[in-house]
Amino acid sequence: MLRQIEGGVCAPKGFRANGVHCGIRKNKIKKDLALIVAEKRCACAGVYTSNLVKGAPILVTQKHLLDGYAQAVVVNSGNANTCNANGIEIAEGMCALVERYTGVAASDVVVASTGVIGQKLSLEPIAGGMDELVRGLGCNSAAAAEAIMTTDTVKKEIAFSFELGGKQCRIGAICKGVGMICPNMATMLMFVTTDVAISPAMLQRALSEDVKDSLNMLSVDRDTSTNDTFCALASGLAGNAEIAEENGDYGIFRDALHAVTSAMCRALARDGEGATKLIECRVSGAKKKEDARLAAKSVINSNLLKAAMFGCDANWGRVLCALGYSGADLDVNKIGVTFRSAAGELPVCENGMGVDFSEELAKKVLSEETVYIDVELNDGVYGATAWGCDLTYDYVKINGDYRT
Repeated sequence: MLRQIEGGVCAPKGFRANGVHCGIRKNKIKKDLALIVAEKRCACAGVYTSNLVKGAPILVTQKHLLDGYAQAVVVNSGNANTCNANGIEIAEGMCALVERYTGVAASDVVVASTGVIGQKLSLEPIAGGMDELVRGLGCNSAAAAEAIMTTDTVKKEIAFSFELGGKQCRIGAICKGVGMICPNMATMLMFVTTDVAISPAMLQRALSEDVKDSLNMLSVDRDTSTNDTFCALASGLAGNAEIAEENGDYGIFRDALHAVTSAMCRALARDGEGATKLIECRVSGAKKKEDARLAAKSVINSNLLKAAMFGCDANWGRVLCALGYSGADLDVNKIGVTFRSAAGELPVCENGMGVDFSEELAKKVLSEETVYIDVELNDGVYGATAWGCDLTYDYVKINGDYRT
């Protein structure tokens, strides 16, 4: 049975974390350097941005994970270390600093950066903050979660416990990212820890399969970041029989992983830049799984629909419009659409045609902080869920002066 617990990335056995302000960011009250360290080398897997322009940290991390193992994660915020002539040198230098201060081999370090693209990053503040960062390692998942934030307004961490073969297991995560989120591979920065014993190959399979129905179904603004990284480390200290094939234990682990990633998707969408509400689109009745994914993601991606949600306008035609250009195989004459929230349900479309509804009720339903858009395609048995947010004036304000 899956149970939510406290502790974030420090909930699983064998992990410590911390976050400090080292001076990359001008605001001294904002942490900007995070570290996660494991007691032993862990099975490790990653999924990264599909953008051809990739931050130097991704290239270094991919090289370090060629053998499927890692023992630490170091992350800075405030600077993406992307499109820099010495970017690889800086990323490798961050890993070398981790080795110097913790003893973890630089080749076993996952490195990530987030922030402004195209600005030079110096190792000096990072080196200056390492002593404090390492001395404070402990059950400080919240500090690490805070240190990786950019325009996020709240830190994001979660953890669950569950059983495998009679052994108590745990999985936890921290993540950030409320803008430049519409990837094809992974999204923002998310770091997962678990004490489950699982082979690197099966861990990679779990991540690669999960993102199709979690992180890839999240969109804030249709922009794919250059630094998106989703990475997981498994210490194996729970003592379960190692998962080395696709069996029942693998299925249980997949469910636990998805509980983490889907919860983080909701948190990220709710905290989207300038957002006032979370939008969740649930598509059912599709001919194929991919059709359901395409349909749900298209609705969430629609700027016109997002703007209508901000204005609490039940403009359901924008839902059908988005479905029509989604690329999904569907029959427009079978589609049903319902808007739903804590304030009630509002059917607005049946068989591809509008139905009468109360504008007063529509206003109440769409004024809630979480709005569900239920789409029934009536053409099959497959479904999918996508997460997004409304499009507000504040989104433009935030991104109008993001660099300056």
